[in-house]
Amino acid sequence: MPLKLTLLNQLEKATLANPFEQLGLIKNANGIGFLLRVWLPEATAVSFSALDGSHLSGELIKVYDAGLFEVSLPSVTDKFVYQLNAKYLNDVHEFVDPYQFHDIAFEGLSTLHEAPQNVYHTLGAQLKTIVDNDVKICGVRFIVYAPNASSVSLISDHNHWNGQIHPMQRSWCGHWVLFIPGLSAGCAYKFELKDAMGNRLPHKADPVGFQAELYPSHSSIVVDHDAYQWNDQTWQNTHTGDKRFTAMSIYEVHLGSWKRKNENGVERMLSYRELAEELLPYLVEMGYTHLEVLPISEFPFDGSWGYQPVGLFAATSRFGDADDLKYFIDQCHQAGIGIIVDWVPAHFPADPHGLARFDGTPLYEYEDPKRGWHPDWNSYIYDFGRDNVRQFLVASALIWLDKFHVDGLRVDAVASMLYWDYSREEGEWVPNVDGGNHNYEAISLLKWFNEEVYSQYPNAMTIAEESTAFSGVSKPTFEGGLGFGFKWNMGWMHDTLSYIQQDPMYRKYHHHEMTFAMVYHYNEHFVLPISHDEVVHGKKSMLNKMPGDEWQAAANLRAYMGYMYAHPGKKLNFMGGEFGQSREWNHNQSLDWDLLAFDKHKGQQKLIADLNHFYKDNCAMYESDYEPQGFEWLDHSDGVNSIISFIRYNLDKSEYVICLSNFTPVPREKYRVAVEEAGQYEVVINTDSEYYWGSNYSMGDLMGVFVSEPYPWQGKGHSIVVNLPPLSSVYLKKKEV
Repeated sequence: MPLKLTLLNQLEKATLANPFEQLGLIKNANGIGFLLRVWLPEATAVSFSALDGSHLSGELIKVYDAGLFEVSLPSVTDKFVYQLNAKYLNDVHEFVDPYQFHDIAFEGLSTLHEAPQNVYHTLGAQLKTIVDNDVKICGVRFIVYAPNASSVSLISDHNHWNGQIHPMQRSWCGHWVLFIPGLSAGCAYKFELKDAMGNRLPHKADPVGFQAELYPSHSSIVVDHDAYQWNDQTWQNTHTGDKRFTAMSIYEVHLGSWKRKNENGVERMLSYRELAEELLPYLVEMGYTHLEVLPISEFPFDGSWGYQPVGLFAATSRFGDADDLKYFIDQCHQAGIGIIVDWVPAHFPADPHGLARFDGTPLYEYEDPKRGWHPDWNSYIYDFGRDNVRQFLVASALIWLDKFHVDGLRVDAVASMLYWDYSREEGEWVPNVDGGNHNYEAISLLKWFNEEVYSQYPNAMTIAEESTAFSGVSKPTFEGGLGFGFKWNMGWMHDTLSYIQQDPMYRKYHHHEMTFAMVYHYNEHFVLPISHDEVVHGKKSMLNKMPGDEWQAAANLRAYMGYMYAHPGKKLNFMGGEFGQSREWNHNQSLDWDLLAFDKHKGQQKLIADLNHFYKDNCAMYESDYEPQGFEWLDHSDGVNSIISFIRYNLDKSEYVICLSNFTPVPREKYRVAVEEAGQYEVVINTDSEYYWGSNYSMGDLMGVFVSEPYPWQGKGHSIVVNLPPLSSVYLKKKEV
C-alpha cells in the first residue's frame, strides 16, 4: 500500500502512533524544503500563515477527501511557527497546529523518574507557554503513560470527542505526548486508547488528572494549580515541630453529609466554600485542633464514601473545583485548624474510565487475581513492586501536601497492604519469596512514601490505619519501622467499646479491657479513634451503643468520652458523636442537627467542647503522650467498683491532672484518691455536671475543692476523699493559691 494510503488508513482508524513524523512541517522526501501536511476531517479548505512576521502563507491542497491536506514549501530552509485557517461547511476555525511542537511535547520526560513529584509536574495536563521568535503561544501539554497501547488520541471539547483528530506521539519510554495550543484551564478531556491488537478501549480519564467531571462523563479537567493565592503563611511558619508533643483533637468528617441544605424540598451537599462558612466556625467553637476528611480524591460512587478512588491527583468536584478546596483549607489554617486527608493506596475500583487494564494490560494492578484483586472491596490492588506504580502512588500523596497545603495524610487499610493473605483463605493467596505472608513490595513502598513526606514536608504527619500487631508502624525507617508518624489504636477502640457496651453489672469482669492498652501503649505513637466505621452497618451510633435507660446511656457516653480524652494518645471522633447523634450515620443524609433542641444532646455537645478546650489548654493532657513519665496509674485494678484512676503529667512534671472514672451507676462515697503533693485540689471537668445533663451529684464539697490529708495512699504521701458521681469521669488539678 502506498505510504499516503497507509497514513490515511491510520488516521481514519485513529491508529497513528508517530504523528510528529507524518504531520506538521516535515522534510521533503528529496531533502529540499519542507512539506506541510495536516489532517482535518470534514474541512473543505485549509490555509496557513506564519506567525513570526515573515508573511509566509499559502493554501494547502486536499490530497484525500477524508481530510488530508498538503503543500510543498521547497524554498523554506528552516521550520517556522504557523497557524491554520480551516473552513468547514458552516464554520471557520483558526488555530495553531499542534504537530509543530515536538520539543515542548517531550519536555521533562527524561527527568521523570528522578523524583516522585515530577509525576504531577510532568504528566497529565500541564499549562505551557512557548516563546519562539517573539511569538508567544499558550496551551496545554498532555502526557499519559500507556506503554502497551498501539495508539492513543486526545479527545476533548475542542475536537468534539473525535479520536481521529488528535493522535498523540509515542515516546521512547511508553508515554504518549501532545501539546495543544489555545487550550486553557477548564477544558474537559479524556484519552482514547487502542490495545496492542488495535482494539479500542473504553475512554479513559487521565490517571494524573487534577480535576474531573462527575457521572456520567467522568472527564478530566485542565487545572491551573498556580492560580490560587494562598494566605496561610502564618500557619505554615508557626505550626512546626514534632507533632507527638502537641495537642491533637481530630474531628473526622464526611463532607457530603455533615450538613446539607434543603432547596425546594431536596437536600444538597454543601460546597467547599459553604463548608468554610459553616463547618469552620463550628470547629473553632468546639475546640478541635484538626479536621480529618474522608477521602476527597475523585471517586465515582457516592456509596464508597471516597474509599474507591479513581482520580488520586484530583479533588472531588462534588463540592467545587480545586481552587474552592484550596480556599477552604486556607480558611481553616487562618482559623488555626489543621487539615488531614485520607489517602487510599490500598486498592482502586474497576470502573472502565479508570486505571483498570488501562492500556489493555494490567498496567497498575497485579496480573494474578490472587494478588491483584481485593475480595473485600471487589477492587483491584496496585502492583507495589512496579516502578511506574510506586512513583505514581507516592506522587499522588505529595500533591496534597504541595498543591493543597494539607497538614497530614491518614493512610487507609494499611494492614491489607502488608499481608498477602489479608482476608484470604488458604489457596487464595501467593506467598512471598521466603514463603511468608508479608508483602515486601508494599512494605517498601510505605517506607519510601513516609521518607518522601517527612523529607520534603517535615511539618506534615502521616497516620496509619493498621489493625494488626505489625511491628514498628510508627517508628522511623532508619530504626527498621514503616516510618509513619502515628498509628490508629484499633485495639484500644475495640476493647473499650466492648467494655462500655456491657451492662455495668458485668463490667467488673471486663475491667482489663479498659486498662490493657497501656501495656503496649509505648510500642507506637497511637491515635485513639472513634471513627466512621464504628457507627454504620448495624453497629449503632455511639449513643445507642450505651446500655441502660435514657439518662444512663447519655451518662455512659459522657463518662467514656471523659476517659478517652484523659487516656494517653491523640484523639479522633467522628462527626455526630459530639452531640449524641441517635441514629447510625447515613452518607446520604445530613446529621440530625435538630437534636440540639434537646438538653441531653446540647449537654453532650457542651461536654465535648469543654473537653477539647481543656485538653488544648493543659499540656499535661498531651505533651507526654508517648513518654513513660507522662502517665502514672493510681489504681488500675479496682474492677469491683469499676473505677479507674491515673495521673497525667507534662514532660517536666511541672503540671499534672488527676483523672478518675466511675463506670457504674452507683455513686462511690468517700472514695480516697492519692495526690502528688499537699494542697487544695479543684474539680476542673466533671461529666456528671448539670451543664452536661448530668445528675450533678455532690462530690462532697459545694465548691468542688478538696484539701489533701497527709494520709499515704496508692504510693503517695497525701490523698483526698471525694464522692465519685455515677457513670462519670472527673478531672482534678491542684489549685494555685
